[in-house]
Amino acid sequence: MEAEFREIDELGSWNAIYQEIRQQSSELPCKFAKLPENKTRNRYRDVSPFDHSRIHLQLGTNDYINASLISVEEAQRSYILTQGPLPNTCGHFWEMVWEQRTRGVVMLNRVIEKGSVKCAQYWPPREERDAIFEDTNFKLTFISEDIKSYYTVRQLELENLSTRETREILHFHYTTWPDFGVPESPASFLNFLFKVRESGCLNSDQGPVVVHCSAGIGRSGTFCLVDSCLLLMSLRKDPSSVQIRDVLLEMRRYRMGLIQTADQLRFSYLAVIEGAKCIMGDTSVQESWKELSNEEDIPPEFTPPPPRPLKDPHNGTDPQRVFFPGGDTPEEVIETPHYDIRTHSLPPEPVLRRRQVQDGTSSPTDHPDGHAAVTDQRAEGQVPLAKQQQQQQEEEEEEGEGAEHPHGGAWTPLLANVCLCTALALGAYVCYRACFH
Repeated sequence: MEAEFREIDELGSWNAIYQEIRQQSSELPCKFAKLPENKTRNRYRDVSPFDHSRIHLQLGTNDYINASLISVEEAQRSYILTQGPLPNTCGHFWEMVWEQRTRGVVMLNRVIEKGSVKCAQYWPPREERDAIFEDTNFKLTFISEDIKSYYTVRQLELENLSTRETREILHFHYTTWPDFGVPESPASFLNFLFKVRESGCLNSDQGPVVVHCSAGIGRSGTFCLVDSCLLLMSLRKDPSSVQIRDVLLEMRRYRMGLIQTADQLRFSYLAVIEGAKCIMGDTSVQESWKELSNEEDIPPEFTPPPPRPLKDPHNGTDPQRVFFPGGDTPEEVIETPHYDIRTHSLPPEPVLRRRQVQDGTSSPTDHPDGHAAVTDQRAEGQVPLAKQQQQQQEEEEEEGEGAEHPHGGAWTPLLANVCLCTALALGAYVCYRACFH
């Protein structure tokens, strides 16, 4: 396998191999995903579950979710690959986790990436603790979290409010994997994968692990492909007998488009080759993954904010957070292809609002929709407001969340105006003295 990898690398033919895999992949019916009532439940128009492998919800009147069951029979491994939940499908997501008796959720994206919403925040933040999903009658409670430099493990409690039964859910969140890209190194990825394995969430005596990114095909496909290949190598005791391309083509029979780029395909080979060292008995390699991944480094300060939840009668009045009661739909469902992503606009973040107030704009409460209104001074400027907000956001990302300019703030424009007025008054006085005295 390593020789094959080097040969493909030298020829630079990863893209050609990837295109061959795409052409050989199965095109199977997706009729249920295309039904009118399910249109708002799909994040991307061109990513749908096949009818034969889709997950069927059981408790409510809706049985559809954009999720697929992938089974690797020889390895006795099952995965549920799904899209990043939409605001109106978070309850369905947790219903699926409950019905499938899933113990672990693997999240491979961030909520917001490069300014685009990739996923609704479907778990409660630490400060809010609880989230209630009224449409499916589930409650989620934050218990604890362990934050590493590039991933976070959360312990959550899922409660079925109809039966009062509770279950522990482990949430493995990889926070540094770029969309359409690959992790920084195979070491960090494999260290994360083996953390998930060590938890027991992938074992055959548990329900299938739920794996998602934004569309549930690229990063999710990479994770499942590498794990399956390494497991097959371990069972067969012969790494050379496992053909990654064949395993991927088999997995694509259960969910379309797994592995989205030639780079992700190359990375999968690289990770399997590196992981095989551990499978074949090199016990020291796993410790080296941990060292190379800088797991214990301080995590990045900037954390993307969650998208704004839909307005509901409980918002701001109920001490318990209620997520998306039945009947609500997102403000704008993303229907464009995955390669041309559009999202609904987000409100300015709290830090940005404070800076706007300091820079001379009115407060957010001045505008009926809750956004900061623009004063005449800003509106009559040569730079459009959207451009100014983008520049402010870029500045804040460079400075770190909550950073403030040491000499800026509310006094800067005020002092500038005072100095200008003083200079004009002084000039007028000098002219008056020269002409009349």
